[in-house]
Amino acid sequence: MTEHLTIIDHPLIQHKLTLMRRKETPSSTFRQLLWETSMLLVYGITQDLPIADVNIETPLCQTRSPILDGKKLALISILRAGNGLLDGILEVIPAARVGFVGMYRDEETLEPVEYYCKVPAELDKRLVIAVDPMLATGNSSVAAIDRLKKEGAKELRLLCLLAAPEGVARMKDVHPDVPIFTASLDEKLDARGYIVPGLGDAGDRMFGTQA
Repeated sequence: MTEHLTIIDHPLIQHKLTLMRRKETPSSTFRQLLWETSMLLVYGITQDLPIADVNIETPLCQTRSPILDGKKLALISILRAGNGLLDGILEVIPAARVGFVGMYRDEETLEPVEYYCKVPAELDKRLVIAVDPMLATGNSSVAAIDRLKKEGAKELRLLCLLAAPEGVARMKDVHPDVPIFTASLDEKLDARGYIVPGLGDAGDRMFGTQA
């Protein structure tokens, strides 16, 4: 763990990640595992959420007990694969506000192209968590964070399933104020910009489309 990068290495997360890495894992199982893993990852990225004590009454007595404080956080899915993490997180934080930034990677230039953006109001007053399973070159994540900052976001975090050193370095260079949380820092990128050893293209693995 560094100030910029946190690896959430809980045994359950690592076990499920191994199952997702296997090339023979079918799409239906991959989606289920990603959903389950996202519910575990969210604990790591939200462990310092602000809380306040309130008065409540239990079946036995009155007491003071902690509850989440401040504006509801915003979850931003970087489409399309980000939805695989988003769905599980919403199971844990159903009151979160949700937004989407649509990005696809030009396979020749490896540069991101934005095709959609819809985000909640008052991003400047919320913790904003951007989610995308793969931090590879970092280009799409950087572009998405650029857009979210333009929309007013000030407190941002990035949650991904896998990260490559190149993507982490790119994010740190352009957005040093945005911490990254991931289940694994993998070895490198290959010539096509895929994470190695990785798990292939997360979107293709989720939806059964061709790489």
